[in-house]
Amino acid sequence: MSTLKLPTRLRMDGARAEWAQMSPALRAEAAQVLAAAGREVRLSAAALTDFDSSALSLLLSAARQCSEQGVKLKLDDVPDKLRELARVYGVAELFWSAAA
Repeated sequence: MSTLKLPTRLRMDGARAEWAQMSPALRAEAAQVLAAAGREVRLSAAALTDFDSSALSLLLSAARQCSEQGVKLKLDDVPDKLRELARVYGVAELFWSAAA
């Protein structure tokens, strides 16, 4: 399966438009993953360098959508700043195990 990618910039002013593009892509990817007997949709955050807390909102929505379709969202190449932001907001455990 392929890996979906987050954009370089994800701030409040563009989050709604990004979700409008990402949601159908996630839905399609989840269908492909399930058809191949997989369990994870992979999303790379490697390019993400300019973001605010709206990035967490988008990721929570993505995780919820994947869960509703019966797959798990797996985040790859997550910037340390995003991990720290998730920790500060108390949602890190929703994305990563305590060992991560």
